[in-house]
Amino acid sequence: MKPNSGTLVINIMNGGKAEAYEGVYQCTARNERGAAVSNNIVIRPSRSPLWTKEKLEPNHVREGDSLVLHCRPPVGLPPPIIFWMDNAFQRLPQSERVSQGLNGDLYFSNVQPEDTREDYICYARFNHTQTIQQKQPISVKVFSMDSLNDTIAANLSDTDIYGAKPVTERQPVLLTPTGSTSTKVELRGNVLLLECIAAGLPTPVIRWIKEGGELPANRTFFENFKKTLKIIDVSEADSGNYKCIARNTLGSVHHVISVTVKAAPYWITAPRNLVLSPGEDGTLICRANGNPKPSISWLANGVPIAIAQEDPSRKVDGDTIIFSHVQERSSAVYQCNASNEYGYLLANAFVNVLAEPPRILTPANKLYQVIADSPALLDCAYFGSPKPEIEWFKGVKGSILRGNEYVFHDNGTLEIPVAQKNSAGTYTCVARNELGKIQNEVQLEIKDPTMIIKQPEYKVIQRYGQASFECIIKHDSTLLPTVTWLKDNDELPDDERFLVGKDNLTIMNVTDKDDGTYTCIVNTTLDSVSASAVLTVVARPNPPFDLELTGQLERSIELSWIPGDENNSPITNFVIEYEDALHEPGVWHYQTEVPGTQTTVQLKLSPYVNYSFRVIAVNKIGRSQPSEPSEQYLTKSASPDENPANVQGIGSEPDNLVITWEPLKGFQSNGPGLQYKVSWRQKDVDDEWTSVIVANVSKYIVSGTPTFVPYEIKVQALNDLGYAPEPSEVIGHSGEDLPMVAPGNVQVHVINSTLAKVQWDPVPLKTVRGNLQGYKVYYWKVQSLSRRSRRHVEKKILTFRGNKTFGMLPGLEPYSSYKLNVRVVNGKGEGPASPDKVFKTPEGVPSSPSFLKITNPTLDSLTLEWGSPTHPNGVLTSYTLKFQPINNTHELGPLVEIRIPANESSLILKNLNYSTRYKFYFNAQTSVGSGSQITEEAVTIMDEAMASRQVDIATQGWFIGLMCAVALLILILLIVCFIRRNKGGKYPVKEKEDAHADPEIQPMKEDDGTFGEYSDAEDHKPLKKGSRTPSDRTVKKEDSDDSLVDYGEGVNGQFNEDGSFIGQYSGKKEKEPAEGNESSEAPSPVNAMNSFV
Repeated sequence: MKPNSGTLVINIMNGGKAEAYEGVYQCTARNERGAAVSNNIVIRPSRSPLWTKEKLEPNHVREGDSLVLHCRPPVGLPPPIIFWMDNAFQRLPQSERVSQGLNGDLYFSNVQPEDTREDYICYARFNHTQTIQQKQPISVKVFSMDSLNDTIAANLSDTDIYGAKPVTERQPVLLTPTGSTSTKVELRGNVLLLECIAAGLPTPVIRWIKEGGELPANRTFFENFKKTLKIIDVSEADSGNYKCIARNTLGSVHHVISVTVKAAPYWITAPRNLVLSPGEDGTLICRANGNPKPSISWLANGVPIAIAQEDPSRKVDGDTIIFSHVQERSSAVYQCNASNEYGYLLANAFVNVLAEPPRILTPANKLYQVIADSPALLDCAYFGSPKPEIEWFKGVKGSILRGNEYVFHDNGTLEIPVAQKNSAGTYTCVARNELGKIQNEVQLEIKDPTMIIKQPEYKVIQRYGQASFECIIKHDSTLLPTVTWLKDNDELPDDERFLVGKDNLTIMNVTDKDDGTYTCIVNTTLDSVSASAVLTVVARPNPPFDLELTGQLERSIELSWIPGDENNSPITNFVIEYEDALHEPGVWHYQTEVPGTQTTVQLKLSPYVNYSFRVIAVNKIGRSQPSEPSEQYLTKSASPDENPANVQGIGSEPDNLVITWEPLKGFQSNGPGLQYKVSWRQKDVDDEWTSVIVANVSKYIVSGTPTFVPYEIKVQALNDLGYAPEPSEVIGHSGEDLPMVAPGNVQVHVINSTLAKVQWDPVPLKTVRGNLQGYKVYYWKVQSLSRRSRRHVEKKILTFRGNKTFGMLPGLEPYSSYKLNVRVVNGKGEGPASPDKVFKTPEGVPSSPSFLKITNPTLDSLTLEWGSPTHPNGVLTSYTLKFQPINNTHELGPLVEIRIPANESSLILKNLNYSTRYKFYFNAQTSVGSGSQITEEAVTIMDEAMASRQVDIATQGWFIGLMCAVALLILILLIVCFIRRNKGGKYPVKEKEDAHADPEIQPMKEDDGTFGEYSDAEDHKPLKKGSRTPSDRTVKKEDSDDSLVDYGEGVNGQFNEDGSFIGQYSGKKEKEPAEGNESSEAPSPVNAMNSFV
């Protein structure tokens, strides 16, 4: 035995035999309080005996028969592991037909010629001794019926030929177990193994069922090609009848195995140690179950209780010992033994009779820290006999704790299931029994929970991009958190691309290996929280590879490939391109594309092309690099499949026809020697086709044709192998010439002063000598009827598409004389002009007067001068003048209107108010109406005496001297301030002045004094400075906005198909004054000064 230990050491390394120590051992531990015993320990030496020598006869088996090769290994301890191998130490293959049974035998459901061999060897491996034993090799020779007949026929006469039948199929027969029923006993908790192996041809299939029930789910497994049923952790409920059914095409056979589950004893209630004080009562309970039911026996200090020392306080009642009024001498160790035929249980229970005052084992003032809203467990480990009662208090003078908010454990621990902030404080544990009382205080602190207030989020990043995960936390200020980042639940890679910040993780230049789940873990001494996010690195797919061409035909081929890595972004489609090394080497063309789930495609081919193909994968990120080109495939030559496209016939001269077409591309030629057969004939004339064969060009010119006649044209491709299919015919025309005649019966209808309608008769189509494109109207102004003055003639043109016979002429000037003519237009040009047609426009309203000037202001009068309108647009009949005063609040007074004869150019207004501003509105009239107006403002002067006094003061010498002295004083002050400021010190008075500016000395705003602007009563907005009139108080008339809007095409205008006008005709006109409430222009500086004076 080891010193100071109960361990027994048996050492046979230095000699001795293990068999000498074989037996059953038990350990007893004893002191003055009693004796405890251990379970029995059985020692048996391991054994790995050799196979007994035996002479093995060869097995001669007919094909299709069953065969069993017996292993019969030697009995070892523990049992050996069996397996079959050949001479080369290779395991023999097993299948539904050939398999090893639980007993180690090798079963053949039916033998086949390939089973013939001489080295079927059974091996037994003894793991404990680490040895392998080998059986003698077994020879098997399988005879087929054909070879058997040949052998017999060679040794028999013709009359004695053996009539062996060919291999016949047979119904299943069970090789193991035998018979129709068998039994199996297994212990509770063990693994149940049931086996059925059948012979038959074809090889039978095994199926298992449980009669009257289902096979237990999650505990049932099938092994050895379903020949073995395995149920783990069996219980009494697994008892019953299990049926195995072997079936092939000829029938079936079954076997029923009756399973009984027995049980070694297992505990229901094991006896527990008792600590009693003198005079107390107690019980020891020992309850066990098993199949069969175990018997219970008691021992005291290792001795059967019946012959142990008597104790009057002890009474045995089956599986229970009852103690009454125990004394200190009643202390002992009791053993309970529960036994049946399959095993036994042994348990020790110490009955300790003590008289001890309470003791608290938890350290005083122990500090507990917990997170809010989590459980708090406050320990009060105690000892005493009799068992002390435990009470808890909170605070110095707190009452005893009771209620549902607390849980009191038997070991003295106080549990607060949900600790809150107000749960913090001092708690007192009191332990008392008959022999005394003791107390202990502990402290409880409640901390705020650690939280991740911004968790990392799922990221999809392109390769070589940057990924950043945030992990912003909130924690108790007294706790020191540590933040750890993990990748796929492991440490971050040791890579400088991973940058861990205070509250984030940044990954620079992400690569494919950075894919994964990133977890932020925040730990404190009291709690831990974590949050995870997935990083998916995406990129363009890798190029496809292993391109293969199969199914080569003249006009089609099948292309297949293996997709490259999609790099976390699914491939949406594949693009197939081809190269024609014969006609365009190095140039890749689009062929087709297929969905991303497809890896083969049937491609259409053209003749006489040396094809190579490549594939490009496409995902949401982009296109992959092209794959390596496939092998080349040259298609055979053939005649062309198609003819040139876009065949046209258009003459470039009046006597020719130019035939053009789009040549075929190289791969469309289908063979060498590409040419074109060009054919033409005049349409609607009974002519034969004229044909010519030209080289691979795109144009042919036919000369000597009539002017603009239709031709039927066709162009056919051909090569050295033949012609393309018959082409379709197209219609073309020979060249055009200028039209021969002008439109007739031209008439003009004047609609208003600025618009007229012109119409004409169409010319005969034969005289057009080309495609009729439309008509052009040339028109120009001859003179104005009001001025009788001529000016430079500017012709304007309007084009009307198609076979139109009318059009509108917009933008005409009123009261003017015009001329026009009409010409027909074809593709060659314009025809002759029609005779000039004269028409006149009626009067219109005039433009505004060219200027309005106000002069000679006096106390009560103003002189007005004006110029006639630049465009009178008729005969002027009169002028209209309107005016109204403006008061100091910028309100307009009553409006006065005066009519003035047309031959006047000036007017003196009298009886006006002195020092008053007036606004004037002036326009001209014709018989049609009033034109746009011009506005102006002026001010009458003040009283002459007051004005002279002000002028006298301003011209006195003393006044001029005073002003000069004041200016000189201000200049000196400015120089002094500048010098002091440059010396580096601030000027405190200046700072105070800046901080408390005197409003009396602030510069006067422009609109606070006489120079200010005013607004009218309508919107009270000051007029902009730019609106003031010039100092000479003349108002120049702005150029008219009236313009010719293009009704027709070209630079001069355009009509719609129906001849309606496109565009708009507008002119800017100032509105009439609205009862004196219209805003006016600002006064001129002269007027403002007059007002001031």
